[in-house]
Amino acid sequence: QVQLVESGGGLVQAGGSLRLSCTASGGMFVINAMGWDRQAPGKEREMVAMITSGGRTNYADSVKGRFTISRDNAKNTVSLQMNDLKPEDTAVYYCTAVTLFTNWGQGTQITVSS
Repeated sequence: QVQLVESGGGLVQAGGSLRLSCTASGGMFVINAMGWDRQAPGKEREMVAMITSGGRTNYADSVKGRFTISRDNAKNTVSLQMNDLKPEDTAVYYCTAVTLFTNWGQGTQITVSS
């Protein structure tokens, strides 16, 4: 389907900010939505934020008001601005792209220390 490459991530103190970016590629395809999932240690993977081609957004309750997702449809890129980070945000974050299937990137580690 598509290949997804994430950039960003790393170690940050509680209350700090990070910005993640992802670019989709791989030939002819239609991407209906892009976003970010995450998986914390000992927990199931969860949706963090999604944005459709039309600009409709969806956020997990735990990140509303702190995270902002944006998309450049022409470049097939999606970004996640993460503000007021908390230790519970620590997880591996995966870029997603929805076509007929959901595609995931390799993931990038976010660690928030207190």
